[in-house]
Amino acid sequence: MTARRVVSALAALAAAAVLAGCATEATGTPDGGAAAKSPAGTPSAQAPAGTTPDGTLLVADFGGDTVTFVDPERGAFDRVEVGTAPYGLVVGADGRAWVATAEGVAVVDVPTRTRQARIPYETETGPVTTGEYRGGGMGIALAPDGRHVYVGVNVPGADGVLEVIDTDSREVTDTVPVGRRPFDVDVSRDGAEVYATGHDSFDVTSVRTDTLRTRRMEVAPYGTEGGLGSWLKPHYAVVRPGDGKLLLPFEGERLAVLDPRTGKVKVEPMTAGTHQHGATLAPDGTLLVVGTGPIASDDEEASLTVRGPDGTERVIGLDGPHEDVAVSRDGRTAYVTGGFTRDGYWNGITVVDLSGRTPPVRLAAGERPLGIAVL
Repeated sequence: MTARRVVSALAALAAAAVLAGCATEATGTPDGGAAAKSPAGTPSAQAPAGTTPDGTLLVADFGGDTVTFVDPERGAFDRVEVGTAPYGLVVGADGRAWVATAEGVAVVDVPTRTRQARIPYETETGPVTTGEYRGGGMGIALAPDGRHVYVGVNVPGADGVLEVIDTDSREVTDTVPVGRRPFDVDVSRDGAEVYATGHDSFDVTSVRTDTLRTRRMEVAPYGTEGGLGSWLKPHYAVVRPGDGKLLLPFEGERLAVLDPRTGKVKVEPMTAGTHQHGATLAPDGTLLVVGTGPIASDDEEASLTVRGPDGTERVIGLDGPHEDVAVSRDGRTAYVTGGFTRDGYWNGITVVDLSGRTPPVRLAAGERPLGIAVL
């Protein structure tokens, strides 16, 4: 990070003494004010139950208590109530979606678009609230064999917890301490390890799925100065298929490559120059990273970084703040949610043609949508 950005970020932090993480509590209106150019995605022309088409998008409505089903061309067509402030979600091959909310993990049957259950957390997280710092589930992942769900549970003011859910019994079977505010949870390709990214503790906790033995690995390419008030923390990670290393983007300037076997971090340069959050991998190994927009005064605007396996990058500009990203099964289209955890969010998704032949298109969908999956 440039010295100017560091000074700017620290000055902003000093003025915001209430900070406990990435930013102050979101104060944007539901339509994102001037940043939003499309209305909230109100479901219409509902598809018959049992006929949810392949390629439908499912988004977690962090600004409400639902998940929204979205046609990637026409917009939202149905909603299902899941619980307060849903954050992350994951969908299994059996057609069940698992949604991390403030109240528990909701189970949604995708074909019928109905909630089947909501599994309460074993961890005490305090009163059910909304907003960036609310207690409850954040990152969530599914074991490769589909037998367990792993959810990172935020405990306000304390370390987080990884809760393990048996997908058959729909019960929490184990709880494991991890880092603070587990923004993201990922699983190794062989299912032997789970990785919880601790936003407020600058680390990734590796959890062995057979023994539940844990190991915390610091990931702080800018250092940990500023503690809870620092902007320069890990947010989302992806597991690189070829070697099992974790890729964690920082500030559009540095990509931390974490080897979970050794705990060592190698840093590679990035080019977007903006505060980064969501990340995913396309089928060909291309890394997609969401730039949320300016934090410091010299940050660039919101963007989507398209980083090839060889490290070459293209940066596609986005209109207004965004948070997370998913990619179509053919790898040609990215879907970027507008429900940024900070202020200025908007109620929709940006559809990005990764070939660059057509410009990004905004699509009204959901209420402050964060997590997203392609069905």
